Amino acid sequence: MKFFYTFLILFCNVYIINAQSIKLLPQTVTASVRGMCVVDDHVAWISGSKGYVAITTDGGNNWKWQQIKGYEKADFRDIQAFSDKEAVIIASGTPALVLKTIDGGLNWKLVFQNNDAAYFLDAMDFADKKHGYIMGDPINNKFLLLETTDGGSNWTQMSNTPDAIPGEAAFAASGTCMRVQNGQIIIGTGGSVSRYISSPIKKIKWQYTNTPLLQSKSSQGAFGITSNNGSVIVVGGDYEQPLKQDSVAAILIGYNKFELSAPMPAGFQSCVEHIKGETFVATGTSGTNITTDGGKTWSQIDKTSFNVCLKARKGNLVLLAGDKGNIGILKF
Repeated sequence: MKFFYTFLILFCNVYIINAQSIKLLPQTVTASVRGMCVVDDHVAWISGSKGYVAITTDGGNNWKWQQIKGYEKADFRDIQAFSDKEAVIIASGTPALVLKTIDGGLNWKLVFQNNDAAYFLDAMDFADKKHGYIMGDPINNKFLLLETTDGGSNWTQMSNTPDAIPGEAAFAASGTCMRVQNGQIIIGTGGSVSRYISSPIKKIKWQYTNTPLLQSKSSQGAFGITSNNGSVIVVGGDYEQPLKQDSVAAILIGYNKFELSAPMPAGFQSCVEHIKGETFVATGTSGTNITTDGGKTWSQIDKTSFNVCLKARKGNLVLLAGDKGNIGILKF
């Protein structure tokens, strides 16, 4: 009987994994897409290189692209949206920019700009429609954090921000190296060291935990992070060696220790997202992988290169996007 139940669980896991597929949606725009926000089962926004932003209102089947006038050279690495009308985007590089629209992208207002070359914005996330954060690379051994309490119309620099070890940084690869989930700000870092940094939103107090992901080089570390009901998964690796499977995913055990997955995803991963229960999806330039046991084991379901994968905040739609305008819908 014990053998039967073990076999049944394994059979169900294999069935779930084999049931996944990605439907590619060919695009005419070839921007490198790294920013994404899936509002619900109908509305989603993406952002990318050369000043491009796109929106879908039919669940990802059709996209309306625009190159924002005056920002044709901007690299929009992350986007957060609240409807088909209201969205906020950030641009990495110099100058560091934040723009907002309240009319579906017909007009964009510049709400933050800093010309200091030290400012490099990596990721943005919101606790609710009003309260949000933007994280940037360290300045003077302190990670940069900007905060808004009015939906992204105004941003101020926080004073109590995480300490950074020399050579430590974050990756603007998918907009998910910093997330606001379950009442906490969670951060995954890389470079000289790879760490998981977290704090409650209501009372900032930073905690630091080392991860076992690849680290020590500027191309290595944690690129994406997510949490769900106490489960924390970090993914990454070395973006210069996308097929290297060594130490690219880990799960938090208890409060201050990470354990490597085994087997690993099939190479470098830049984003990880919770789907349901103990099912998570991770993606990167090496392809897309799925776990049905909370990140302990992974199986590859697709070899297409993507940068980001996110599920609808309200709904079940899961979208992926990457270089050359690649967009996909994850089918269950």
